[in-house]
Amino acid sequence: MTPRAPTPPDRPCPPSAPSSAVPPGPAPEPGTAAPGTGTGPDSAAGSASGSGPVSGPGSASGTGRHGIRAAWIMLASGWSGNQFSALLGAYRTESGLSESTVTGLFALYVVGLAPGLLLGGPLADRTGRRPVALLALALNLLSTCMLMVGAAHPAWLLAGRFVTGVSAGALLAAGSAWIKELSAGAAEHTAARRAGLFVSGGFATGGLVAALIAQWAPHPMVTAYLPHLALTLAAGVAALPAPETLPGRATGRTPGHAPRRPPEPPHPDGPGPAAPAPRQHAVPTGPTGPRPHERPRHSFARSVLPLAPWVFAAPTIGFATLPGLVDGGLDGWRTVYAGLATAVVPGSGLLAQPPGRRLAARHPLAPALAALVTIALGLVLAVLATLAAAAHGPALALLAAAVLGAGYGLALSYGLTRVAALAPPDRLALLTAHFWTLAYTGMFAPYVVTLLSGPFDPPVLLGAGAVLALLTGVLLAVLHRTPAPRRPDAGGAP
Repeated sequence: MTPRAPTPPDRPCPPSAPSSAVPPGPAPEPGTAAPGTGTGPDSAAGSASGSGPVSGPGSASGTGRHGIRAAWIMLASGWSGNQFSALLGAYRTESGLSESTVTGLFALYVVGLAPGLLLGGPLADRTGRRPVALLALALNLLSTCMLMVGAAHPAWLLAGRFVTGVSAGALLAAGSAWIKELSAGAAEHTAARRAGLFVSGGFATGGLVAALIAQWAPHPMVTAYLPHLALTLAAGVAALPAPETLPGRATGRTPGHAPRRPPEPPHPDGPGPAAPAPRQHAVPTGPTGPRPHERPRHSFARSVLPLAPWVFAAPTIGFATLPGLVDGGLDGWRTVYAGLATAVVPGSGLLAQPPGRRLAARHPLAPALAALVTIALGLVLAVLATLAAAAHGPALALLAAAVLGAGYGLALSYGLTRVAALAPPDRLALLTAHFWTLAYTGMFAPYVVTLLSGPFDPPVLLGAGAVLALLTGVLLAVLHRTPAPRRPDAGGAP
């Protein structure tokens, strides 16, 4: 009998499933197949279900294309949120609405965000990211139609603003998770940041375009919303071919039905299946990762929660509070100035993304600390702008808005990246929804400034905000100063 040739040392044992088919995160539980592998009889079901190609999010060939195409729905979400902000002054002058009514309409958006986020996240974890995201996009389109009707019937503005918040919240929760998983084959950190980049792009362009149309186009309370209608329709068409990414839904199966496992490849040293690959873990440990045996929610509370409200507190002060404090000499140009502010803030946030990535390469917590220091600097500039409102206020306020926007970009990038690292795949949309919900509580910052502006001058309040931002940075540093030692047997998932 001829002896069997030994296995060459440079040929490792093949894994039990193609590595390109497994998205980042924990390996499938025993008895389950990775979503989107395209193997076995169930692979045809995903194509027939209308959920798109079955290559899945882990396929390098399809991920970049589908991740980018689906990300346009986040641009539509950001556009819808900021197009109304630039029209606040126009609603006062063109529609005759009172200051309190306009302020209430702005707040109604935040009220709608909460149920959209808190319901959209769990629903996306249960039924799939794709159907929730596309349904939310349809609601987003409907909300803009309601706002257009509100030009003649102001009562429709209430419904339009609330539905805008609900749809934007569901898009942020389900869409962020969907795009992150569709982008699993992209470069490191690109998957987590892609949704934030497109949301920031929508914030930057939506307000400016709406303000320019409202300044010069006829029937501004109707025509200002037309670009969002076109963008939403185009985003829906672009995202429609993207596949589902939720395990169990990606191949058309329903939860509870155990999928058939593909046949194990033979072991090169003898008959029988290869030894199963060791289970991987989605969440790294370290100074900013979860400590051994720490639940993802606890890690979220200590590494994301303190920073989250600053994500939108900084930009809303930049484009909602500052223009009203320094626009005394801008008669006839207030709408354009407000639109310019809404573009400067998220625009500088986009520019802050590459420096944030370089900071994260040095230390994972560095972008968060840099964000809070930048926000504090922007608030100091805002104090100077309000004190010099008569002379150089508008120009200095735009500079302060740009700095606040840079802090927003750093904070948003850090928050989305941390959530993506902390959340297990079956809770990614839920934890993302928690992050966005906490982040949007910062949109009440302008109302806190308005509420307290009676007993305190605005410069005092803005200066206090700068001190609070620095104290938040100290808190984050203390929480991550001494990570718990790793136990030798701490190999299980948190």
